[in-house]
Amino acid sequence: MPGPAWPWARAQCGRATSCTSSTWARTLTGSRQSGAPSTPSESRTTWSRTDAGVHALSNAAHLDVQRRSGRPPFSPEVLTQALNTHLRHPAIRVLQAFRVPSHFHARHAATSRTYLYRLATGCRSPHQLPVFERNRCWALRADCLDVAAMREAAQHLLGTHDFRAFQSAGSLATSPVRTLRRASVSPDPASSPFVLPEESRRLQFWSLEFESQSFLYRQVRRMTSVLVAVGLGALMPAQVKVILESQDPLGRHQSHVAPAHGLFLKAVLYEGFGPASMCPQSPQHRGHR
Repeated sequence: MPGPAWPWARAQCGRATSCTSSTWARTLTGSRQSGAPSTPSESRTTWSRTDAGVHALSNAAHLDVQRRSGRPPFSPEVLTQALNTHLRHPAIRVLQAFRVPSHFHARHAATSRTYLYRLATGCRSPHQLPVFERNRCWALRADCLDVAAMREAAQHLLGTHDFRAFQSAGSLATSPVRTLRRASVSPDPASSPFVLPEESRRLQFWSLEFESQSFLYRQVRRMTSVLVAVGLGALMPAQVKVILESQDPLGRHQSHVAPAHGLFLKAVLYEGFGPASMCPQSPQHRGHR
């Protein structure tokens, strides 16, 4: 018989797990890879999706674990340790596990997703990029970007629009309408810890961030490519609005896709889950499945 469902809150940008007697969430970093506790169980994992080659500072998934009859649910600590023990990829780690409502779904329940795209300017040749920054940013030969123009162009993308001009073929979305809540362009506040003093005079790192409940296939990478074109002077800010309204994904500029290795899934948020409620609720607030 199913036991009580304890709606534990989920850590910010976490990974999720559910049990037959309760539902869980866990914080994950790295690439996508499934695992299961060593204790006899049946598991099924559903991941929050992102493009191949894209990094995840934090990702989310849910997992249903069936324990033997009469056995209590795994504790968050045991589940986290067991999953990390059995993960087969060295670049992935489960950071935390939390119990959440049984209807939780890592992809469909998300209310906000934030992507970060990193750029580097002043990189005249590939060998000038620090070795540890390779495959972590889009290296541009230009010495600078017109950031003011990029920010002006980004304003045309904010709000609810038909974004099919920025959608790649192969999308399974039933509607191209999305609401872009935030689009920012700023110098990377942390720069890069891998840049030597003699390199810091030449290289500059930039961060582009986009927030929406969901995105179309390669939408973020296409928007990034267009904003970079504005920053390089190949497009005027007002032309971004024209591209958006054209609804044409095959246009000269919007058909370009920024490299996957510069993109990071930064945050996935869910309604009712956050840092303020990371402990189990009191017994009087527990629900039943």
